[in-house]
Amino acid sequence: MNMEKVLFAFFILLALTLNFGFVLGDIDDPTHHHAAELFAALVVSLIATVMKFGDRTPVGSVLLASSLVADLQLIAAAVVWAVVTVGMGDALTPAVTTSIVSMSSGALLANIVSVVLLILETFVARR
Repeated sequence: MNMEKVLFAFFILLALTLNFGFVLGDIDDPTHHHAAELFAALVVSLIATVMKFGDRTPVGSVLLASSLVADLQLIAAAVVWAVVTVGMGDALTPAVTTSIVSMSSGALLANIVSVVLLILETFVARR
C-alpha cells in the first residue's frame, strides 16, 4: 500500500466531507452553519490543493483545477463572512448566509468532481 496515495485520497475525501458538513442545513439559517466548519473545510481544501501540485498527468491537471475552484469558492465565502461579522460588526442575516452557503455549495460540487476523478483514476490504474 502506498502511504502517499492514502494521504492524498484522505485529504481529498476529508475536504469533501467537511464542505458537505458546512453546507448541510437550511441555506438561510445562520445557526446551521458554523465559522469553524467553514475554516476547517478551507484549510483541508488548501492542503489537498498543495498535494495535487506534484501530479503531472492529464487527470492531475483536472484534479488541480477542481481543487483551485473549491479553494476560490471557500475563500470567497470566508471573506464575505469576515467582512460582514468582523469588518461591519453585523450578525449574519439570512441573505448573507445564503450567499456564503451558495459559494460553499460551488466548492462542494468541485470537491465531488475531485472525488469522482480520483475513483475513476483508481479503477483505471487497477486494470
